[in-house]
Amino acid sequence: MICENCKQRPAKVTVTQIQDGTHVQRHYCEKCAQNFHPFHLDFQQDPLSLHQLLSNWFGAPESAQVQQKQQLQPKIPPCSSCGWTFRQFLNEGKFGCAHCYESFREQLPSVFKKLHNGNVKHVGKAPGKFGHKLQLKKQIEAIRTSMQAAIGIENFEEAAKLRDEARELEKQLQSGGEPPDVN
Repeated sequence: MICENCKQRPAKVTVTQIQDGTHVQRHYCEKCAQNFHPFHLDFQQDPLSLHQLLSNWFGAPESAQVQQKQQLQPKIPPCSSCGWTFRQFLNEGKFGCAHCYESFREQLPSVFKKLHNGNVKHVGKAPGKFGHKLQLKKQIEAIRTSMQAAIGIENFEEAAKLRDEARELEKQLQSGGEPPDVN
């Protein structure tokens, strides 16, 4: 197959895009693909790594307006322990020392938001088999916390209801996490 752009070299890179719900594939030679790829990677390198992704997302400014905007922003001081800068973190994809987390704590939420689709708190994932059990355990824990609060304000009727609810969920958890049959 020949490159769709230069129509001279063999196409070695396939770029698939979704446009209006349909998949569109384009085939480029390595040289032309470097010009069209959104991350401008060198295709002789290893696959996209975290430090490449970070440096491309937060990379060098592309216009004079962006440069002026960055000059107006306060300069981020380097880590007091190792001397690494935030720019070094973005380029390398790792910190220089454990103190860098504290030094750059103000900038990290924006990085995490981009990496985690807008979320700054990672809650993880449970395998499907254990997901329901884990959810039950969390419910029981929350109910027990509410029960202790009810006892603290001497609302013993509410505490008894919460105790019974927690016991029911514990039975459900002991039976493998499935709700009991009502037949």
